[in-house]
Amino acid sequence: MLNQIAANLTAIDIAIIATYMVGVLVIGSLFARYVHSAGDFFLAGKALPFWAVGMSIVVSDIGATDMMAGAGATYKYGLAQANFDWIGSMPAMIIAAFVFIPYYWRAGVFTIPEFLGRRYNTAVQTLQALIWLGFMFSMLAIMLWMSATFLSDVFGMNKITAVWITVAIVGVYTVSGGLAAVVMTDVMQMIVMFVGAGSLLALSLWETGGWSGMREAILAQGAETQNHFTLLLPHDTTTPYPWTGIVFSLGIIMSTAYFVGNQAVVQRALGARSEWDAKAGMIFAGFLKLFIPVLIFLPGLAARAMYPDLADADAAMPRMVVNLLPPGLAGLMVAAFFAALMSSVDSFLNSCTTIFTSDIYAKLYEAGSGSPLSTRHALILGRLLTVVLIVATGLVAPVIERFETIYTAIQTILSLFQGPTFAILLLGILWPRATRWGALVGLVLGVLMTGTLNLIGDQIFPSEDPFLFVSFWSFLFAMAVTIVVSLLTPREPPEKLRGLVFGQVLHDADAQELLKRGINES
Repeated sequence: MLNQIAANLTAIDIAIIATYMVGVLVIGSLFARYVHSAGDFFLAGKALPFWAVGMSIVVSDIGATDMMAGAGATYKYGLAQANFDWIGSMPAMIIAAFVFIPYYWRAGVFTIPEFLGRRYNTAVQTLQALIWLGFMFSMLAIMLWMSATFLSDVFGMNKITAVWITVAIVGVYTVSGGLAAVVMTDVMQMIVMFVGAGSLLALSLWETGGWSGMREAILAQGAETQNHFTLLLPHDTTTPYPWTGIVFSLGIIMSTAYFVGNQAVVQRALGARSEWDAKAGMIFAGFLKLFIPVLIFLPGLAARAMYPDLADADAAMPRMVVNLLPPGLAGLMVAAFFAALMSSVDSFLNSCTTIFTSDIYAKLYEAGSGSPLSTRHALILGRLLTVVLIVATGLVAPVIERFETIYTAIQTILSLFQGPTFAILLLGILWPRATRWGALVGLVLGVLMTGTLNLIGDQIFPSEDPFLFVSFWSFLFAMAVTIVVSLLTPREPPEKLRGLVFGQVLHDADAQELLKRGINES
């Protein structure tokens, strides 16, 4: 799909792309001077302002596949695709900002599994860490191979060479500058993405005669496109977007689980310089996400109006870039694609390293030595592990070419634990009675439940791809199991819950005494 763009690139386009790649490498590497401890490396020394947190979250979430596949899905199904950002982002990010992020930030944890370990026990922490490590390592390999395919199509280079170029660029600034370098390069990448996509949107609307002209051209194509401007499709639709799944599963379960339990997203907020910045960063990211359907999905609709007979819907965005963007802007759009790829690679790389160091190695080290892992030791290990991980995924990446449906398979794996993870996080923060055994059994049986539903889902749910329904019912099942087992097992001691449970201050005798003392003194 991308080689049609490459054939039309001019010298100025190549210069813009090369300048961008060198600029990312230089800017990211400059942050090495600020890294002196594990906290600096994994959480940017808790010094990130809200605007950097928000912009980094957006580009960590939106990758090159989203840019092409999102526009392609809009070309094929219409505006229902926008629900993944409008219904599926902003409400969940507000919940994350005001309910979950304050507890994560105050706890001073490096990872979501670490928070679950404090709230429940080491078994829950380790299981969550292993689940996320497997998922993120797979995604790293996929993103590296996609980057190789991208560079191969655009510049005509060997794919293996392209893999190692990406490894070198992302690896250097991630190893040297840690989370601060990742976030600040993400800021630069988001600006490039928005400017490139905005240029394409403006030109596509001009070519189609604006919103009214585009709408008229699409609706004139027949029955297949009559729902292209409908946000909520019928429950019995054959598309993957029935309104019931969108509202109840995506809007309530999947999106909230993603934004409160995804280490690659939450880690940016954990590195904020204050609790206010952590919450404001998440809300700012939600505001920016409102523009994604406009900037990325609307060009897909414009492509439907201009090129109604595309055999491959995912070719909509490349076709628009080739036919509409002049020299210079075409190069900027290619840079935007690469920015989206690199932001995904560096996010998964940094988060994967953090989880392994904090939730796996640190526990084993403490159990073996009897003393906690020092910050210096953690910093050296974090940098070494980053090198090992990026090289390992570079070696594994070529294997991805053998699997045509591997990306879909990874999304299915993600749905296996989103519902159960959200259930134990929600109960852990809102319900003091939730116990370690309740969470462990709820998580294990919940994951088994999602596996079963994925096997038989096409027989009991109306959608051809029932992942939305699977996530919803697995969440309810895991929550029910956690509640029942918690009620049958001993309560967690109050001192363990301090600072980890919503409203716990109302029942904390020490906290109430301090509040009374403060009121009396005033």
